Amino acid sequence: MVVQGASSSSLSSFICWWTYDVFLSFRGEDTRQNFTAHLHQALDRKKINTYIDYKLPRGEEISKELLKTIESSRISIAVLSKNYASSTWCLDELMKILECKKTKQQKVLPIFYDANPTEKRHQREGFRKALAKLKERFKDESKVERWKATLTEVAGFSGFPLGDRYATSTHSYAFI
Repeated sequence: MVVQGASSSSLSSFICWWTYDVFLSFRGEDTRQNFTAHLHQALDRKKINTYIDYKLPRGEEISKELLKTIESSRISIAVLSKNYASSTWCLDELMKILECKKTKQQKVLPIFYDANPTEKRHQREGFRKALAKLKERFKDESKVERWKATLTEVAGFSGFPLGDRYATSTHSYAFI
């Protein structure tokens, strides 16, 4: 970033540490084709440099490349949908996002898309079922407990609860 009229000594204060303004974390099967796509388009129209993982290969473990991308983002928006907690990929992203909030003062904005923040905070219904399934799948119970604590903490942040009516572009744009 170059600022006209700035001296070289004051220029260093204008250098950004981030590569992306916003990192989007979302459960693809829940919101990729609707709300998250509309959110990404709206941010792009506003010239907000946003990372969205359209082309990353899926697997059980999150890639080091993606973890570095989270670290190099100024803000993370987590679109917490009904099935978000059933994805180890999403939960690992969220743990990294929370770590960056604590170590890099990254801003975190949760959007509760067709999901109740109280359910996540107090571990009710679908959230509890998803975590129970993860406990069955994984031998590392401490990791499941960390995921649970991360979701509970993020659910306590000030965010935006949105119903599924925001799946259409008209309602999404009204929100955005």
